[in-house]
Amino acid sequence: MSAQKKYDRLGEQVFSKVDKVNAELFTLTYGSIVMQLIKDYEDVNEVNVQLEKMGYNIGLRLIEEFLARSHVGRCADFVETAEVIAKVGMKMFLNITGTVTDWDSEKKEFSLILEENPLVEFVELPEQYNKLWYSNILCGVLRGALEMVQMKVETKFVRCVLRGDDSSEIRVILKEILADEMPPGDD
Repeated sequence: MSAQKKYDRLGEQVFSKVDKVNAELFTLTYGSIVMQLIKDYEDVNEVNVQLEKMGYNIGLRLIEEFLARSHVGRCADFVETAEVIAKVGMKMFLNITGTVTDWDSEKKEFSLILEENPLVEFVELPEQYNKLWYSNILCGVLRGALEMVQMKVETKFVRCVLRGDDSSEIRVILKEILADEMPPGDD
């Protein structure tokens, strides 16, 4: 069985066991958060930064729940990590699966394609917000979660359905593998 099929199945199994939240409530609540940030900061670029920071803080904590519920062990490499994110993590928390594509030659960069994105349901961006990466919180979640498993990454949206694209695309770039640090006194 291919790794992709294995992770597709694992994603379905894990999703069936997690507590669910009403999708519309989730989407509308997220929309309210974005609108409040727009009111507070009045600068779309700063809202993008704040959404990413919020996501980063969520990712730092979400990884623990992911590892506990999914029972996924340490991935062999960044390629496997990408598949786990797309097939298990996205399914577990958003009930969607992503497609991993456009690897660079060193296997340190990939694109995560999201054909569906529950965060953008019921959303239309007015022209004045055309520089807003509405779902930028996802970039932060990925960055925070991967940092907790010793992978320093850069993440950014490069396409979004709210900007007229056919799908959303997050570019993920592995900057470095962080050293495992033992807490003081545990050596």
